[in-house]
Amino acid sequence: MTITNEPITAKAHTNIALVKYWGKADEQLILPTNDSISMTLDHFYSTTSVQFDPVLSTDEIILDGIKLPADGQQRIRQFMDLVRQLAGITTFAHIETSNHVPTTAGLASSASGFAALAGAAAKAAGLNLNRRELSRLARRGSGSATRSIYGGFVQWHAGHDDETSFAEPLEEKVDWPIRMIAIVVSRDEKKVGSRHGMKQSQTSPFFKDWVKQSNADIEPMKTALLKKDINRVGAIAEHNAMCMHATTLSAMPPFTYFNGDTIEAMQLITDLRNNGLNCYYTMDAGPNVKVICLENEVEPILDHLRPVFGDAHLVVAKPGSGLTYL
Repeated sequence: MTITNEPITAKAHTNIALVKYWGKADEQLILPTNDSISMTLDHFYSTTSVQFDPVLSTDEIILDGIKLPADGQQRIRQFMDLVRQLAGITTFAHIETSNHVPTTAGLASSASGFAALAGAAAKAAGLNLNRRELSRLARRGSGSATRSIYGGFVQWHAGHDDETSFAEPLEEKVDWPIRMIAIVVSRDEKKVGSRHGMKQSQTSPFFKDWVKQSNADIEPMKTALLKKDINRVGAIAEHNAMCMHATTLSAMPPFTYFNGDTIEAMQLITDLRNNGLNCYYTMDAGPNVKVICLENEVEPILDHLRPVFGDAHLVVAKPGSGLTYL
């Protein structure tokens, strides 16, 4: 392999799952317990530059302008070791990442971060990987990153080994006005990280039912997206998210990502729907709520959300693009 002399910069967007990934069948390979479907968002993204340098004695990792402490570098260094193994090299790299999304707040910063890192590191190491191979590589850093290689609506096939667990696009150029409003009730780091939360949730007596339900949601969600049926998409996504969070509430010991503002947002969206607006909520591992709706109902929904949460805490996103090089 020929290492590039210049830094390689890649950009990847976050994705929010409509059918969730929540649980690993294989911790080392990051194989999920079930298939998932997501929407890549245009508003939240990460940019990452990678340059291999023979002078370095270890990887240098800069996140949002700050050098990461040693205890925060482990996941990235392990990922870079995997890239080096694939490329047959031993050279360390200088890595700079900028997250245009609150980190560790349940807005999928690790998905965009590791997708961008996979793209930049692979190319800088001289690897010529296609998108499916990049999807598999990104998965080894963060499960959800496997979907951020692509834009639009994406399905992650759980698979049974490294070769068969990858994402592929369902529709990258989305031609209908689906939107997602992020209600950012907290930008603080969550108390229970996603990886630990997934593992703890598998102690729930309902976890097997969660896996069964999620796999059963895949085909109906694909059909709803194909038919551009916002109410069916929203209803499946909302129910799926609550099934996921039921495993946290019933884990041993139980925990939750909800806070008071989360509950208020969920109730407000339910009330708006009962009053005729076609809107639904979904949540990942964090307190922030995402609202699924159509473009023509964004403003009426925002009119009800602004007095409660403030304009600065509301972000409107539409389907975004996949991995690009800058």
